[in-house]
Amino acid sequence: MLKPLVVINVVGLTHEMLGDKTPNLMRLANLGFSRPMGTVLPAVTCSAQSTLLTGLMPREHGIVANGWYFHELAEVMFWKQSNKLVHGETVYEAAKQRDPAYTTAKLFWWYNMYAPVDWSVTPRPSYPADGRKVFDSYSQPESLKDELQSELGVFPLLKFWGPGADISSSSWIVDASIKVFQEKKPSLTLVYLPHLDYNLQRLGASDPAIDQDIRDIDREAGRLIEVAQNKGADVVVLSEYTITNVSKPVHINRILREHGWLQVRKEALGWETLDCGASNAFAVADHQIAHVYIQNSAQITEIKSALEKVDGIEMVLDQRQQAEFGIDHERSGELVVVAAPGSWFTYYFWLDDRVAPDYARTVDIHRKPGYDPVELFVDPQIRFPKLRIANRLAKKMLGFRYYMDLTSLDARLVKGSHGRLPSPGREEAESPVFICSSQSIERDEIPMTAVKNMLLELQFGN
Repeated sequence: MLKPLVVINVVGLTHEMLGDKTPNLMRLANLGFSRPMGTVLPAVTCSAQSTLLTGLMPREHGIVANGWYFHELAEVMFWKQSNKLVHGETVYEAAKQRDPAYTTAKLFWWYNMYAPVDWSVTPRPSYPADGRKVFDSYSQPESLKDELQSELGVFPLLKFWGPGADISSSSWIVDASIKVFQEKKPSLTLVYLPHLDYNLQRLGASDPAIDQDIRDIDREAGRLIEVAQNKGADVVVLSEYTITNVSKPVHINRILREHGWLQVRKEALGWETLDCGASNAFAVADHQIAHVYIQNSAQITEIKSALEKVDGIEMVLDQRQQAEFGIDHERSGELVVVAAPGSWFTYYFWLDDRVAPDYARTVDIHRKPGYDPVELFVDPQIRFPKLRIANRLAKKMLGFRYYMDLTSLDARLVKGSHGRLPSPGREEAESPVFICSSQSIERDEIPMTAVKNMLLELQFGN
């Protein structure tokens, strides 16, 4: 009988974090092995997860960032969930070819919707026509979310992202994963634990408070590891990227606007929105990576030259140079821009905060044309934030429309980011980690593209 495998994605975990603060992870590593793991450009959630599961580079699986510009719609879209966006054979599809009885549970990894797995769960709020947001999840089969939520309560979305994000969401995911693992008995269980992502971005990797976050996630991962090992499963713990300290936000869209390449639309209510289709050039910012989309190819050299002069930008890759990093895909921008160490990219395109779009001051991951880590903070300029939150929640409970305007426009609040490849000489410190309970697949170097075949080898042998 095939030995079950549990793969736990502890976001932001590094090899250097292993030690006294991680007794559960250390026990796993001592039983098997641990290594720093290579990553891909961009080192962001959706790109890294797609490489882990397919063994392919972004040029092949097509996930060039957490979001990109959809040319046919002239819109930027972030955090879409359809598995149809990912190209290439996944580890669970390859395993199914080897063993038709093979089953998979995919819990909170991205691109869960319509994935060819047996059980899946991912956050999926409902949006009634009156403007409310009702917390819920998507699952396959549909009954699974009801089974989980009847026992564990509704998934705590406000603890999964935003200023309230904390260990609660990872604890809920561990509880759900244990229940699915014990009751459904999948051959492969994929689990996503996001906790380290929060304070590493809020505080930076050097802040002493991170030690407690490491202890907390080790405790939660340890609960799942113990259950899995008691059932005779192998366990792999890995991560997607390393979060490093930053202090310089680079407002790349404002730079493009000041050169006359980016266009905005003045909305009827007075604020500005990015007009992608009318812009000669604009950037889709994603942590320390930005895709710059350029309408007129004759302007690429000029725009590239201008961006290379910006303080906080390390590399500006044209399409030929993108091939060297495996990110030359039709979804990529004509230019891919990489931040310098200590810097990261905002999506901000307005020049005056008084005309910032309404969504800028809210947690709104789908409407913003770029990633916004400032959503992790309550605006420090709000004098009585708890009173404002209570007021907004009261309106929500009464069924009224409400505007949860708690997000600052001061990008200097952010102290940690990711997306770059490790700096030369810092590869071990700035790389994600791979831990395995078995020595059977141990090797000295583990590129991210090797993980798919390593997992297959762990379960099926050479």
